[in-house]
Amino acid sequence: MNCPNCQSKDIGKIGINQYYCWSCFIELSVNKGVINTHQVEEDGSLSSLDDLFDEEKRRLS
Repeated sequence: MNCPNCQSKDIGKIGINQYYCWSCFIELSVNKGVINTHQVEEDGSLSSLDDLFDEEKRRLS
């Protein structure tokens, strides 16, 4: 899996269907073959970044 934001393969698993990109520091989750992207905020909450990427780019091959 490549990060849809930076195309890095430096991704670690942090939970069931949850991953973290160590290159651009975003959290990724996989649901029904589509990668959902989230920014981790200072308070630990997540903000969706899905509107920045086409669904085709976020789909797993």
